[in-house]
Amino acid sequence: MKLQIVIATLLAASATSAIAATYNLDPTHTYPSFEADHMGLSVWRGKFDKTSGTVSFDAAAKTGSLDVKIDASSIDFGLEAMNKHAKDESMFNVAKFPTITYTSKSFKFEGDKLVAVDGELTLLGVTKPVALKVNKFKCIMHPRYKKEVCGADATAEFKRSDFGLNYGLPNFSPEVKLAIQIEAIKAD
Repeated sequence: MKLQIVIATLLAASATSAIAATYNLDPTHTYPSFEADHMGLSVWRGKFDKTSGTVSFDAAAKTGSLDVKIDASSIDFGLEAMNKHAKDESMFNVAKFPTITYTSKSFKFEGDKLVAVDGELTLLGVTKPVALKVNKFKCIMHPRYKKEVCGADATAEFKRSDFGLNYGLPNFSPEVKLAIQIEAIKAD
């Protein structure tokens, strides 16, 4: 009887792990963007153009992981003078901190729907918890790639000053709104 339970447990575990899949972020469809208030006059928006990483997802077990790497030098405000300034040591200091990362700790579900990701953002060498609210998540068989592709739209808010990004305070708000759309292609 004990042997049957052990075998059943091993089969269940292997079946569950067979359902889990890994997806590679599509750098042409993944762009973290952000915005912050400027003196109450306007909202400055920017994005990062170079992103990589992986998503692992198991819908049956309601688990997953997310690892995103952002090339800090790919920052784009739509104004070259601002891009150049944002890369220097007074802001993102890309020479010393070339990569921004987000690593998940857990996925949260409501029923079968992915609704949040708890994780840690590392910016300017400082790591702090940042929770992502998942507004949309869907996987499909992609007609062009002939592979499963998952996509998500997520948002978060955090204080940039918590990470030591203090340039322009208080004129530029310390509160930052983050928006990230992700598309990831199932790995072979």
